[in-house]
Amino acid sequence: MAEENAAATEQPRREVGLRKLYIKDLSFESPGAPGIFTKTEFRPQTNLNLRTTHQQIDDTVFEMTLTLTIDAKIGEETAFLVELQQAGLFHIAGYDEAQRNVILGTFCPNALFPYARETISGAVQRGGFPEFLLQPIDFDALFARSQQEMQKQQQAEASEPH
Repeated sequence: MAEENAAATEQPRREVGLRKLYIKDLSFESPGAPGIFTKTEFRPQTNLNLRTTHQQIDDTVFEMTLTLTIDAKIGEETAFLVELQQAGLFHIAGYDEAQRNVILGTFCPNALFPYARETISGAVQRGGFPEFLLQPIDFDALFARSQQEMQKQQQAEASEPH
């Protein structure tokens, strides 16, 4: 009887793991070449756009896609443009929906980012440009901020007169 009670109250086994890592899409453009290489000083202004999306494949497998777009300009001229969709299949089991959303919003992009960073750096160098070092990103803070913004939006919608 004690064993039955222990089994009934036992939590499901919690598991998180990266099953597969892959590039869904990669694009590199250097529309200013070859003229951009004649500039005496290469100090581009860069703009980074970042987005994460996920989809459930089956009960415990989720695809997470980390999309990064980097636009580097010297003045008005585009030096290079890199677009990458770094993806992975993650096994996530034993968590409730709220916990799973935290994992998908923090752990998964944190796991994908180093691979995306290396891919982008390599593409930029193979494009003829100096090493491009993408700075670390705090996905925990980004997730927390997005949750706060979502709560504010829901509160604003709830307080609007109908």
